Amino acid sequence: MDNLRGAWSLRLLLLLALVPSLRGQDLSMEECCDKGIEWANKNRICASLPLISESRECSMTQVQCCRSQLEKQYCSDGIEFANVREECDSDIGENSTCEADYFKVCCYCCLLGKTAQVQGQSCEPNPKIGYQCGIVFRACCVKGQEGIDLSISDDAPKKEQVEISKEELDQEDPYLHDGCRGGGPCSQQCRDTGSSYVCSCFVGYQLQADGVNCEDINECITGTHSCGIGQTCVNTLGSFRCQRDTSCGTGYELTDDSRCKDIDECETGTHNCPPDFICQNTPGSFRCRPKLQCMNGFIQDALGNCIDINECLSTNMPCPAGQICINTDGSYTCQRMSPSCGRGYHLNEDGTRCVDVDECSSSNQPCGEGHVCINAPGNYRCECKTGYSFDVISRTCIDINECRRYPGRLCAHKCENTPGSYYCTCTMGFKLSADGRSCEDLNECESSPCSQECANVYGSYQCYCRRGFQLSDIDGISCEDIDECALPTGGHICSYRCINIPGSFQCTCPSTGYRLAPNARNCQDIDECVAESHNCSFNETCFNIQGGFRCLSLECPENYRKSGDTVRLEKTDTIRCIKSCRPNDVNCVLDPVHTISHTVISLPTFREFTRPEEIIFLRAITPTYPANQADIIFDITEGNLRDSFDIIKRYMDGMTVGVVRQVRPIVGPFHAILKLEMNYVMGGVVSHRNIVNVHIFVSEYWF
Repeated sequence: MDNLRGAWSLRLLLLLALVPSLRGQDLSMEECCDKGIEWANKNRICASLPLISESRECSMTQVQCCRSQLEKQYCSDGIEFANVREECDSDIGENSTCEADYFKVCCYCCLLGKTAQVQGQSCEPNPKIGYQCGIVFRACCVKGQEGIDLSISDDAPKKEQVEISKEELDQEDPYLHDGCRGGGPCSQQCRDTGSSYVCSCFVGYQLQADGVNCEDINECITGTHSCGIGQTCVNTLGSFRCQRDTSCGTGYELTDDSRCKDIDECETGTHNCPPDFICQNTPGSFRCRPKLQCMNGFIQDALGNCIDINECLSTNMPCPAGQICINTDGSYTCQRMSPSCGRGYHLNEDGTRCVDVDECSSSNQPCGEGHVCINAPGNYRCECKTGYSFDVISRTCIDINECRRYPGRLCAHKCENTPGSYYCTCTMGFKLSADGRSCEDLNECESSPCSQECANVYGSYQCYCRRGFQLSDIDGISCEDIDECALPTGGHICSYRCINIPGSFQCTCPSTGYRLAPNARNCQDIDECVAESHNCSFNETCFNIQGGFRCLSLECPENYRKSGDTVRLEKTDTIRCIKSCRPNDVNCVLDPVHTISHTVISLPTFREFTRPEEIIFLRAITPTYPANQADIIFDITEGNLRDSFDIIKRYMDGMTVGVVRQVRPIVGPFHAILKLEMNYVMGGVVSHRNIVNVHIFVSEYWF
């Protein structure tokens, strides 16, 4: 039981340690807690605990200490009941209050501990039964072991006394040396590992750095609470509670579970009803009802006095038609009346009162055409209708032409007169405003009058077309496609062929050998040799030309071999053969032809040929004026069809150059092989000759 009392003291000390002291207040936390314990010892109930301070912390401490003391008292009663009665069937346990639960839990846990002691089981409780129950279980079990009398009774037959060794005593109680026996050093839960022990905490607590004591987890700070909107989290030992942020209002009180409960002022005696009144409770308030009841015909005032009811003033006339009501004390009487009516009045159907004669409702109109009859009490008057004026000559109402009387002031555009009124109209392109007088622009574009785009303007609209179209001159609404290819500049739009499409155009290229450039207008030659889309054999060389390619097998003649410096340029392909004579071949050595070159060029079909075009440049390999005074002669010996080409000599950068020119227009497709000779003449004899065979391809198109 000392362990049990220590546990209760620990809970109270923890509560006082967790709640900060009230600075600036008259009461300390210890004083608030003492008041709660004193109330629990005196009344054994905490439901109507009077709070001694308006401080929230003091009130919480006072309530918690009161409940802890009640729990301790009822738990002690349950343990004592279990020790004396060996059962838990008590009037206290049959109640459904929290105090009855404390009583039953401690009683049951103590019986479990006593049963474990009797059956020779360990006094270490199962952690699943709970910390509080485990303390009671261990206390009752250990107390039972300490109460066993191991000595022999005087009434029993004398036997030889046997000394019990320490080892045998350990076998009787295997948990005698359990480090966690009696709770061990741990403040809450303990588990013996044999050589040591391990401490743990209950839910809502966490182990401190010393590994022994447990401290409360403040769920309100860690954010692990479940309080909703409009509630404030209040931390408690091992748990938390949710408290309303706003008060319940007059006539209600806040319960422990943060609910608003109506205060019965009649039961608590906080009403202010006089002695002659009876208090009747209502939600959030109360009502005072007088004990004395008035007779029929009277009504009771706030002070309980009976006052006569004037039935004649009620909305429901108590007397029948033709009679007047006379009030009496507690009742009324009805008296018949016979009125006489003057001019313009007559008796009603009941003959009880005079009513006005409505002259305007008769079939014969008293005022005539164009007038309005206005009834009045006992009389009537005639007035002209709105839009009419009284003509003193004809004594009739005639129509007022508002459009003529107020020109330009009634309508924004046009005014049309009607009998008794007028109406306004607007010109084309405008519509009448909501006021019936002004005119606002009509957005004709909302009805989509144009075939493509519409722009609303004040009083009208304007149609316009998208790019690639033009407005029709016939109706000004439809959009017609612009044939860009047929325009005067159409020939310069596309480099090859222009195809008109609705609203635009497309440029195309020849079906083979060309592709459309990124600018979508020009055509680019496809280099089949680089793209390897040709069909030349292994022994043939692919030569790219404008719009296609050629496969040529250019081999060196006898006594010549291909030079290792044969180069492949971007637009010209050249193969050079140099003389390579066999030994003792005198004719080969004396032959002046030293090199034979093959080259391929591609020329365009010039659309406008106005001057010669220089296409080939042959450079001599000797200086212009050597010491031996050699002369260099250039000539076209073969392939110059229709004399379309010529060759001239020119000196450039200190070198002699033969320039081949195209002097006549050539329409492709065209292929010719020009044989060019470059002769070095010295003393009238050709000492050195170079031959260049030029394969000229003229394409049908050039871009």
